[in-house]
Amino acid sequence: MSIVTKPNHIGRNHIGRKISRIRELRDMKQEALAQALGTNQQVISAMENSESVEDEKLIEVAKALGVTVEAIKNFSEEAVLNIIGNTYHDNGIVNAGTNYNFYPLDKVIELYERLVQVEKEKNEYLEKLLKSK
Repeated sequence: MSIVTKPNHIGRNHIGRKISRIRELRDMKQEALAQALGTNQQVISAMENSESVEDEKLIEVAKALGVTVEAIKNFSEEAVLNIIGNTYHDNGIVNAGTNYNFYPLDKVIELYERLVQVEKEKNEYLEKLLKSK
């Protein structure tokens, strides 16, 4: 599977675009997501072109994609590419001819969710500091 960076001309808060990219990174077709949600491909296409998605639907989508709602909301193409680059480098995958029993997509999702958690904790800490002043 190759990862292609799409132009990021759509706003950072475009939930539909984030859903689309996570779905693509999971190597899932719109039809498969539609089936998991009990709908059809046209509905998924429309949702992925929407800037916002209702909270209840977003929870269902996150579950179907195997990620958290926060991971969708905070998704960043740059962060994923950094994680992939660091994962490949840190795990020695750059060494040609070495076989690894390693699944990069699962690792990317795990690392991305950890990144989101660290950012949350940092924000909570900064908010606490602001309140104490």
